[in-house]
Amino acid sequence: MTTTASATSNALPLLLERVEVVSVDRLSPSFVRVELGSPALAEFGVEGPLLDQRIKLIFPGTDGLPDVAGIDEAAMAAWYARPAEERGHMRTYTVRDVRGTGADTRLVVDIVLHIGHGPVGPGAAWAEQVAVGDGVVVMAPRRGMPYGGIEFVPGAADRLLLAGDETAVPAIASILSALPADARGAAFLEVPLTADVQTLRHPEGVRVTWLPRDGAERGVAVMQAVLDHLGAPLELPPIDAVDDVDPDLWETPTYSSSGEDIDEAVSVVGHDLDGLYAWIAGESKVVTGLRRALVKDLEVDRRQVAFMGYWRLGVAMKS
Repeated sequence: MTTTASATSNALPLLLERVEVVSVDRLSPSFVRVELGSPALAEFGVEGPLLDQRIKLIFPGTDGLPDVAGIDEAAMAAWYARPAEERGHMRTYTVRDVRGTGADTRLVVDIVLHIGHGPVGPGAAWAEQVAVGDGVVVMAPRRGMPYGGIEFVPGAADRLLLAGDETAVPAIASILSALPADARGAAFLEVPLTADVQTLRHPEGVRVTWLPRDGAERGVAVMQAVLDHLGAPLELPPIDAVDDVDPDLWETPTYSSSGEDIDEAVSVVGHDLDGLYAWIAGESKVVTGLRRALVKDLEVDRRQVAFMGYWRLGVAMKS
């Protein structure tokens, strides 16, 4: 029987629960939407809108789906440290939507299949064959407890720039749906195929542009679109020429995976990009190229940007 925080005194400060697939929808060639349900999700919650809220899904390992019933804080570290083959492979996703309330709460997650990118990872492999009734373990925020996992923090910015590849589409879509009606800016979404283009809810003042590759080189369209939007007189570097890529690239107004102090690294430059807030995510090499263009070449204040390497082509993600 599934228990909730109100029924146990040693509940984790987050949700770690087995949930069940209650619906599956193949949105397009590259996207599968799964709806996850469990009475335990009555405890799911965040303060404010979801925005780009991240959660983790744990897929079956060699021993099947891990048994997480009754794990408390004392036992979680040992469970987390187990080899992925035993514990289950863990991958990070955005909550695309939340449906229902109480015991009928459902988490909606859109999973990218990464067609034609080489070996299929555990998340895409699971999504390819997932069926109603299948189980998966979710790690997610518990209402009233700190969790993190939201990086979209525009502050007082008066215009927005959202950009990413297919892995960032769920997060950008969720952010767009939560923006105030008077928000202004642009969103650029690069996807594998024209058939992957979706209809998204967004403020009238935010222009949404889809960039299907349809066989073209990854990253070129979204990088060029961002530079053109900013009016940057920069020559687009070849993607393969982007070197010194941090596969764990993660930089926000308050954190840098490089260990740099964001405040000390800021150069104050007055220009027409001062009111901009940029949120950019996707393949690490492409994100690195855009980071250099904005921070180094255009001298955008690093407190105005969030750059996230969601994945790296040819490099297995950490579990």
